Amino acid sequence: MRLVLIMLKLIVAIVLLGVLVFSVWLTFIPPNGLLSATAYAAKMVCSNVFIAKRDADAVIMTDVAFALPRVVKRLNINIDNANQRVEVAFRGLFAKRYAQYEEERGCTLVSKGEIPDRAAPPSPSAMSDALWPAGERVQLSEDKRLLAALNDPALQGPGMRAIVVVQDGRIIGETYGEGFNASTPLQGWSMTKTVNAVLAGMAIKDGKLSLDRKNLFPQWAGDARADISVADLMAMTSGLQWSEDGDSPDPDGLENLANDAAAFARDRPLAASPGTKFNYSGGSSVLLARLWQNAVGANARAYPQERLFKPLGMTSAVLEADPSGTFLGEAFLFASAHDWVRFGEFLRLNGEWNGAQLLPPAFVDYMRSPVPASDEGHGPVYGRGQLWLGPGQGFRLPADTFMLQGHLRQVIAIIPSRKLVILRMGLTREDIGYSVAKLLYAIVAACRSNK
Repeated sequence: MRLVLIMLKLIVAIVLLGVLVFSVWLTFIPPNGLLSATAYAAKMVCSNVFIAKRDADAVIMTDVAFALPRVVKRLNINIDNANQRVEVAFRGLFAKRYAQYEEERGCTLVSKGEIPDRAAPPSPSAMSDALWPAGERVQLSEDKRLLAALNDPALQGPGMRAIVVVQDGRIIGETYGEGFNASTPLQGWSMTKTVNAVLAGMAIKDGKLSLDRKNLFPQWAGDARADISVADLMAMTSGLQWSEDGDSPDPDGLENLANDAAAFARDRPLAASPGTKFNYSGGSSVLLARLWQNAVGANARAYPQERLFKPLGMTSAVLEADPSGTFLGEAFLFASAHDWVRFGEFLRLNGEWNGAQLLPPAFVDYMRSPVPASDEGHGPVYGRGQLWLGPGQGFRLPADTFMLQGHLRQVIAIIPSRKLVILRMGLTREDIGYSVAKLLYAIVAACRSNK
């Protein structure tokens, strides 16, 4: 009996020691996966609560649970509304991460005690009663085929948040998911890449950058990366090692672990000669953002607002940055559905808005020109300006169709020959077989019947 008691005490001691060691490990050396999860939750809640003005519980139960189903119930999420700050910790103690909101800058991962100086918030913009795009008023079509397409749950897809149809410069149809409306800022995910490419184009128009520039970073001097051009980054043919599938490097490190996302991407080794191989890469987009910011100089932080968002009337648009100040041009633009389709219409008009040419005259044509290395057997799928090409992807749409596409089935399809811009945004799993193709086909067919 005595031996049994000794053994029990020994077992209890070993278990307690194990718990202690495990706790110390989680406290001082938390694994990257856990740090990434708490960072993701902090950033996602912060952006959706303070930019999109959504209910915090709804964000946690949908967006956070969708991405982190195994750990969401073990996360302690504290929202400090007074300081517009979010703290997230695993089981309330471990891998603590913090996200801080700033007006017009969105949310950034910060350290525990870091609360930035607050500038006076901008005066809210009055919502014009003019017809979109000058204002927010719309005159919707009553066409039965279009209404049927917009309101068909199978075409909308699970988790639909917004569908908007623009024809000949006017919104003719729209529908929204529960809890969302025309003014709710929505994350574009990789649709942000195209906006980032346009900002680089504006820096080119301003004479501060060129497509053929090489020797882009001092850290690349003396090795083959010095041959990477701005055009290579735009076309996703830099040759830098990158995986979007979680192999190597860990894509979560870019937004959730790296204080300097551009340095994280910049330090990747070459896997192919520049210009020879297509490799879809969020790292290339962040490097492009860093380059145009460097080229613009002191005014870079205000550049997206002053040069693009304000001229187009995209009053809801917020492009977020990492802690170093580099815009996260691969995924982190929030804007309302009405503002996202303003951007799509801007591309349909070849970079002209209200009579002003905001991009180099042929720049949108360049963006749409195929990247030969992206041909997967049915024609190139990618354009030189971080755009997707409809024909190469097998979409049975007019040959001039090009697209912005993002994670979780975000899409803006632009069809110049039909004067059409079609947006679909949502929170939709990508492994359930849903495709936006049938929705696009139905809308295009309905709009053809209206002409």
